[in-house]
Amino acid sequence: MLTNRSIPRSTVIPELAYANVGEAIDRLCDAFGFTLRLRIADHRAQLNVGDGAVVLTERGGSEGTNASFAHSVLVRVDDVNHHCERARQRGFRILREPADHPYGERQYSVEDFGGHRWTFSQSIADVAPEEWGGTSGQLS
Repeated sequence: MLTNRSIPRSTVIPELAYANVGEAIDRLCDAFGFTLRLRIADHRAQLNVGDGAVVLTERGGSEGTNASFAHSVLVRVDDVNHHCERARQRGFRILREPADHPYGERQYSVEDFGGHRWTFSQSIADVAPEEWGGTSGQLS
């Protein structure tokens, strides 16, 4: 799997939505000893958790900003297109078709039979967070 400085190396990454991402960063790092890996303005952050990671997202007003999802799971895969087609063939509802993003990832989102949201991500380039507007913390 390609290494990309804009995404944690972990294979499975929980995504948790908060009303105030900045407050969540401060409180989670203080209480649990996490460290800030990367921050994207005031709406998204990645925290180091030992050799893993957790992504914090802004709880917003539309599905595109995770409004209806208090949590989801991000999973890194080798081939997003193949993975998406396999899920589609098995009747899963595709929420976002595979698309390339400036932070060096190709991703799609799907809803499973239990109503859970999953995002599958393929690293397609090694991109420094500062190249697309992120701010690096302690990259690991």
